[in-house]
Amino acid sequence: RAQAVVAVERLAGVTREQFLRDIYPRRKPVVLKGMELGTCTTKWTVDYLSQAEGSKEVKIHVSVVPQMDFLSKNFVYRTLPFDVFVRRAAEVKHKEYFLSEDEKYYLRSVGEDARKDIADIRKQFPILAEDVQIPEYFEKEQFFSSVFRISSAGLQLWTHYDVMDNFLIQVSGKKRVVLYSPRDAPYLYLSGTKSEVLDVDNPDLEKHPLFVKAKRYQCFLEAGDVLFIPALWFHNVISEEFGVALNVFWKHLPAESYDKSDTYGNKDPTAASRAIQILDRALKTLEELPEEYRDFYARRMVLRIQEKAYRNDDG
Repeated sequence: RAQAVVAVERLAGVTREQFLRDIYPRRKPVVLKGMELGTCTTKWTVDYLSQAEGSKEVKIHVSVVPQMDFLSKNFVYRTLPFDVFVRRAAEVKHKEYFLSEDEKYYLRSVGEDARKDIADIRKQFPILAEDVQIPEYFEKEQFFSSVFRISSAGLQLWTHYDVMDNFLIQVSGKKRVVLYSPRDAPYLYLSGTKSEVLDVDNPDLEKHPLFVKAKRYQCFLEAGDVLFIPALWFHNVISEEFGVALNVFWKHLPAESYDKSDTYGNKDPTAASRAIQILDRALKTLEELPEEYRDFYARRMVLRIQEKAYRNDDG
């Protein structure tokens, strides 16, 4: 049995006012076409990119297999001069390589000190930043980060959610993006913010039988397309060609709701973290009872959570 597939809505010429009034409150992904993004969509060739920012060192992911898995860490981190990295990421077969001649490369820009500083293209890649006009469909103080990304053709990133709203701006190349609603979290076999199901096209249903119940949203991004990914929506990104993209994250909740030490935009809001800790303590307390009592009171707790917290409308 295959998953139900829904095409993500595509809209052209959406103004900031229309986005905030008609699209944003729905909390569903949408592809925005024809947005004014600056000269990056025509300028950012391999030649231009490699000479614009020169030979400064960048830390990259290198993977022998196309499907990168953050849980098993099936990739290594390596450092290359930016110009060398861009040329290698654009090749299919490599004369020079770390692991194998058809290894895949992935750059996700980070702050100067990744533990303390957020990614901001204006700071890490100031020359390239001048070519980009970020669609500011949010207030200045809501801005969180701008993450510059470059991927080899064929690279697939693990399914995960972020806790902030996000524009995925496809500057060059093509991507396929598969998304799942926050409602379908029970079918995604989560470990923290990430799904254990790596291959969303050919899942192992013996290992992950409930995965077929998740409704799959899908879209194809071309140069100049912008995908709005609301907070908590799961996404799996496949680079069909060598491509350059920029993510812009912004805060949907009040600033104090977020973990101050979060530089990646993927730590749960502080109230959610506290609630999960309290739940863990409650479950530990239940262990003082025999199994049949534990089962009975755990079921009662689940019912309480459903009554208090689940939304009834069909998402």
